[in-house]
Parts: sequence; structure tokens; C-alpha cells
Amino acid sequence: MSPKLEHSHYTIRRKILTIFGAKFHVFDPSGNVVMFIKQKAFKLKEDIRVYTDESMAHEMLSIRARSIIDFSAAYDVVDSDGVKIGALRRRGMRSIVRDSWEFLDVNDQPIGQLEEDSTAMALARRLLGSLLIPQTFYLRRGEYDLVQYKQFFNPFVLKYRVDILPDAHEFIDPLLVVAGGILLAAIEGRQSGG
Repeated sequence: MSPKLEHSHYTIRRKILTIFGAKFHVFDPSGNVVMFIKQKAFKLKEDIRVYTDESMAHEMLSIRARSIIDFSAAYDVVDSDGVKIGALRRRGMRSIVRDSWEFLDVNDQPIGQLEEDSTAMALARRLLGSLLIPQTFYLRRGEYDLVQYKQFFNPFVLKYRVDILPDAHEFIDPLLVVAGGILLAAIEGRQSGG
């Protein structure tokens, strides 16, 4: 069974200058590694494996694309026991101008919407690149913010801070929240040249 994440914020770091695939670390507020991700390069169907540390001896999660290529791709998040904890689905047409995702529960029912901070900033990022204008995403349920994903400017390391707001725990599993940040770093980071 996967351990529970109990902190209100985490940092996800991805080295940009790796030759094949990508390596991510997820840190707790004290700077301890709580997850390690090695993403294989040249995969037609995304299958991201999340481990407790760099030894990759204990798998915590997997994030698996449901189809090979899909503009509105859905990704199932499954724990180490093979139990689905939720899913993330890219909102295809809405993501052309402003990146938009939907967080889903185990039955694929909507939990909340994840979107870039503003349309104007999203357009500027499309022109100049998100490495020059870092992204900020908000996961909202109706009018309420549940989570903020904030990217920091660094030309060599893609870094997101994940802030889980107090009321979020009653609506969404923190493992699904962090999986969302990992997927942002993997998918959006690759699109921005990372």
C-alpha cells in the first residue's frame, strides 16, 4: 500500500538537460526526497513510474495514458497495489490557448478543473516559452481553489511548487495532487522545450 502524503506543499524538480528520458524528484517541505520518477524516452504510450527513492526498489504509483496519441488524453493514476486512485484528462481544444486539465475520481467523475493562471499569460508563454514566463496552474472545484502549481524560472531545472490548500483533502487524495504535478512537469515541460 502506498504511503499517505501529509504535508501541505511539495516541490517537484526535473532536470532539463538529460539525454534519454527524464528524471524527477519530489521533495517534502524539509527537502527530503519522497518520490523519484524516471520517465523513459521515445514511448508512444506514456507510462510514468513513481518510486519512493532513486533505488527504484519500491513503486508508489504509475501514471498511464489510456491511448497512444490523443489530443484529449486521459491518464489513470494507480497505486502500488494496482488500485486506481483517480485520473487526469487533458481538455484538448481548451488547451490550445490556455492549458486545461480535469481531475477525475476513481469512477471518472470530475473533482476539479486545472487551468493556467490567465489567458493573456498563456498566450505570452506560447510566444516566448514557459521557461521565460513560468506557469502557474490552479486546481479549482467550482469557485474554490484546492491546489496551486507554481513553476519557477530556471533554465536548467524545471521546478514546480505544489501547494495543497486545507480544504482540498476532503475532495482529493494528495497522491493524485502530486501525480498531477508530475504529469505537468512531464507533459507541459516537454512542450516548453524542457
